[in-house]
Amino acid sequence: MDGKMLDHKMLDLMGLKCPLPALKTRKALKSHPAGSLLVVHCNDPMAAIDIPNLIRETGDNLVASEQQADRLVFTIRKV
Repeated sequence: MDGKMLDHKMLDLMGLKCPLPALKTRKALKSHPAGSLLVVHCNDPMAAIDIPNLIRETGDNLVASEQQADRLVFTIRKV
């Protein structure tokens, strides 16, 4: 690590249905600098499949994926 604090952003996609969570996540990742974190909150059950597939396509890193009370939370590191 070079001592710089990593940039991060929260993306609230609650209420959006497939394919919007994956499409909006892809768009947000394009505007992020390498090394930054994107934390995505959504409640579409299909996002549990779509977002990990998107991350495999983009080559970014899925740092964490968790189910919270009413939402799925994905932490993605842009490479």
